[in-house]
Amino acid sequence: MAATLREVAERAGVSVRTVSNVVNDYPHVAPKTRAIVQRALDELGYQPNPLARSLRQGRSGLVGLVIPELDVPYFAELSRAVLHEARALGLTVVVDQTDGELAREREVIVRGQGSAMYDAVIASPVSLTSTDLKARRSTAPLILIGERIAGGGVDHVMVDNVAAAHDATAHLISSGRRRIAAIGESWNRPATTAHLRTEGYRAALTAAGLPVDPELIVATRYLHRADGVQALDRLMSLAQPPDAIFCYNDLLALGVLHAAAHRGVRVPDDLAVVGFDDIEDGRYSRPTLTTISPDRRQIARLAVEMLQRRLDGDTAPAAELRANYQLIVRESSGAAQSAAPRQRPTGGR
Repeated sequence: MAATLREVAERAGVSVRTVSNVVNDYPHVAPKTRAIVQRALDELGYQPNPLARSLRQGRSGLVGLVIPELDVPYFAELSRAVLHEARALGLTVVVDQTDGELAREREVIVRGQGSAMYDAVIASPVSLTSTDLKARRSTAPLILIGERIAGGGVDHVMVDNVAAAHDATAHLISSGRRRIAAIGESWNRPATTAHLRTEGYRAALTAAGLPVDPELIVATRYLHRADGVQALDRLMSLAQPPDAIFCYNDLLALGVLHAAAHRGVRVPDDLAVVGFDDIEDGRYSRPTLTTISPDRRQIARLAVEMLQRRLDGDTAPAAELRANYQLIVRESSGAAQSAAPRQRPTGGR
């Protein structure tokens, strides 16, 4: 049975409060007394209860991580990174899934239902708006990762989606492709990431003197493999099919690779493909997938560090922090070497 504070106090010949002060590292304990108490703690093998201590401090030690889909590889890998960073600070992460549904995001993030014990929340919303965030009831710190919700007044960690999409498209242009499609513009989602990637895609085409053909920008309901298959079927039915495709995530790109193989379209000979996210599956696909690789570890670290600062009382205005990304060039675009990392400074608005 674990030793109690009272048993430690009796062994050390001091009060229970003195033992508590030593355990909680309060400064107003004489060095001699602290040494006696610490020796008793060690002899009895006392183990503090972190939950009880957190509750005494008005905290639970729990952080909510709210993501759209647990079974999407990018979010699974990002969740792992967040858990790793939070654990280093003694925080426990509880993962919740919203399926990207507005009602569920409002329930968990805005109204805080079922999350009253969270000290703070890290969330990747898909459907929330700034109006929703302004109606948020909870005072617990909220850090957004992924979607940027302008005017929401909350901290946000992201990669530069415009620059990353520009780099992906420019890479395809540099390989000699001229009729480049984009798959993943939002169909029924208000979130801005897809719009930002379309902006970068358009900018790269314009900079190269290529026309922006609306027929080549395919909106999808979701960002799953099946949506990539459907999008390629639509593009290949055009009078002038594309010779390259920039997909807004790797799952779409994997769907495109599958559909291309089924149609007998050779990648990259007939069609070059670039994805976004650098999930593990893309490293083992045939051909291997060229992709934009966000620095997930950095995203997680920036989010958890910002969360800790807010818990420690930082009241500075909401900050927007940008993580690095890298264009990873593989077989699907006709090469197999990696480009240098694209460095993005971190900082406030």
